Amino acid sequence: MERTPPDRLRILESYQDGAATIRAMAAQCSDWSAPTPCPDWQAVDLAGHLRCVAENYLEYLQDAPDSRLSKLFAQDAASAVLIRQQARQNAAELAVLPAEPGPERIMSFLVSAGAYMDLVPDAWDRTHLIYRGTKYTVGDHVGAACVEWHLHAWDLARAMGDDYRPRDPEVLVAAWHWGVPHLPLLPGDPWRAVLRSSGRSPNWPEADRSRTPARSRRRV
Repeated sequence: MERTPPDRLRILESYQDGAATIRAMAAQCSDWSAPTPCPDWQAVDLAGHLRCVAENYLEYLQDAPDSRLSKLFAQDAASAVLIRQQARQNAAELAVLPAEPGPERIMSFLVSAGAYMDLVPDAWDRTHLIYRGTKYTVGDHVGAACVEWHLHAWDLARAMGDDYRPRDPEVLVAAWHWGVPHLPLLPGDPWRAVLRSSGRSPNWPEADRSRTPARSRRRV
């Protein structure tokens, strides 16, 4: 069955909601050394990852359709290969990031995330990348950003001992199909499906994570 791309207005609203939620949570975070659902990451590492990803997404948009990301996906490699390559990139970028406190990293994230959104409307239908013969537009990739921001909002909430559920989890299901095409989406409740498909346990930290080796979990 053909999957329908997510509604443009809902995606744009979800993107803004995700970034705003991260900003609000960061303002309330009192312990940036707290562990997160992302293996081996403290909250400050999560903030650094958000900064790196937002900067990368802005770069990918500005360079589309010839970005580093588009060249990676043009290889038509297996999902596991793409996951490993992106994980190595994430680790390398985080390793060389300046030693900044969490709030400063979140501020850098918000600046890049805002600049990305400023460029999106005029580039919505531009080709972003081609994966296994299917063209994915800039608008499709905004869906990937939505998924990323909301997942990491949940990560930060859990690190703070709280919980989080997006206002519109259904749009994230469509966003996953078009923005994260190399990863399958598991069935079930929309938000729990997105969490589980990204390799997260919705019950963290109560769940027994020893059953899932850290190296096999996806950092989306």
